[in-house]
Amino acid sequence: MSTTVWVPCDAAAVSVGADAVAEAFAAAGVTVRRNGSRGMLWLEPLVEVETDRGRVGYANVEPTDVAALLAGGLDDTDRCVGVVDEHPWLVRQHRVTFARVGVVEPTDLAAYRAHGGLAGLERALTLSGEQVVAEVTESGLRGRGGAGFPAGIKWDTVRTASADLKFVCCNADEGDSGTFADRMLIEGDPFTLIEGMAIAAVAVGATEGFVYLRSEYPHAVRTLRRAIEIAYAHGLLGASVLGSGRRFDLDVRVGAGAYICGEETSMLDSLEGKRGEVRAKPPIPALQGLFGRPTVVNNVLTLSAVPMVLADGGAAYAALGTGRSRGTQVFQLAGNVARGGIVEADFGIPLRELVEDFGGGTASGRPVKAVQVGGPLGAYLPPSKFDLPTDYEEFAAADAMVGHGGIVVFDDSMDAGAMARFAMEFCAKESCGKCTPCRVGSTRGVEVIDRIRAGTQRDANLVLLEDLCATMTKGSLCAMGGLTPMPVRSALEHWPEDFGVEPATANRATDAMPESATSTHGGARP
Repeated sequence: MSTTVWVPCDAAAVSVGADAVAEAFAAAGVTVRRNGSRGMLWLEPLVEVETDRGRVGYANVEPTDVAALLAGGLDDTDRCVGVVDEHPWLVRQHRVTFARVGVVEPTDLAAYRAHGGLAGLERALTLSGEQVVAEVTESGLRGRGGAGFPAGIKWDTVRTASADLKFVCCNADEGDSGTFADRMLIEGDPFTLIEGMAIAAVAVGATEGFVYLRSEYPHAVRTLRRAIEIAYAHGLLGASVLGSGRRFDLDVRVGAGAYICGEETSMLDSLEGKRGEVRAKPPIPALQGLFGRPTVVNNVLTLSAVPMVLADGGAAYAALGTGRSRGTQVFQLAGNVARGGIVEADFGIPLRELVEDFGGGTASGRPVKAVQVGGPLGAYLPPSKFDLPTDYEEFAAADAMVGHGGIVVFDDSMDAGAMARFAMEFCAKESCGKCTPCRVGSTRGVEVIDRIRAGTQRDANLVLLEDLCATMTKGSLCAMGGLTPMPVRSALEHWPEDFGVEPATANRATDAMPESATSTHGGARP
């Protein structure tokens, strides 16, 4: 009986030599299958060997390890992690969206079906659009791109709009630092996204769809395009989805690397062949979106949760999570962290459990100083805040945001003042330039922070910085400028010494502003 090994084709694994490992196994005469990554990125390349006990994993495999591995020479070493499905890091998770990632070959449609795929779409095709939307509404599913807007409300707005043409657009322009779940899902289980978009089309009456995918993800672009070809060949897409008589065509459009195109209206401009700029609202995209037609715009994780919602029912999904944050979130651990990767868990899991238990603290072994949650515009949180439950409302009350679920860890060598400056500098570089608070405010923000750190009229510049932050929060056209003050304020609040400021001075500057000026409810991530 021939040996079968699984070697990840995920970009993270490929970046550390997975392709060379696969070639070495093939040269040794074994059957090689390529899967997505299990999300335990510190173990990559993680090779799995099929055995009677299940798929046994071997960590950090190199081409020179192949002969020893096949001969059993690694079985009694710490390189052998046992049956992968029984690994404590995976067992403690609740994988819903990522249930098949790392388990099947990404473009194996038969395996996708065998592991529960298409059950949601098949059920959706037996329901009316109104009934499908009702299931999504009951599930409590909210936008996973960062805004947390209820998906059911958005879908129903598109469904009830009158138009000759409607669209479903997936924003896969995953530009936040420390985020990679969209990429990993597309590279590891693209049919989940395709199925979710087809269900959305059935629900709202759309006939065309686009995935806006960043050019920095060539592996994901290639995998998704191949999966779409297979979907057409098997009747999942096209003139009659699964023989239902309902049309849905889907295509991939590759973005050019503008962070602002993570904001839905900028993405729509880019899809139309224009420069990506934020549009004023109203009108909202659900009524006048792509080419002026009603458009569903959701991100990868939102649409990829939909198949489970339809397969098991909205009530089953709503039973997961906490408060108004229902279902699961795919958290991404990155930065200076010992065990980086994907953790899918019910909303409400404490931040401490993610950072210390799953993440294992810092890779450097030094104490954790801060984590930034929600991308480059998210707040910096100190260990004293780590008992915060991962819940949209709880984070908002703490002047922070869950965002896309990215968690970047920093040890005690971090300079919070430098990171605050980076937030303003990042905004200045990535702003579309359409509104003054964002375009000019971020540039002035860099200058003011430089003066504070240099000790130049520090008290006056602290007040000026807070005034500038208030203007950006309240006056920016979108969340690009509206959220940039969040990391700045949090860095100054928790680590004033990194700005050369006494804690009491920093507190006085913040307290001097009215409550509305320090609100962080300025919108979602772009």
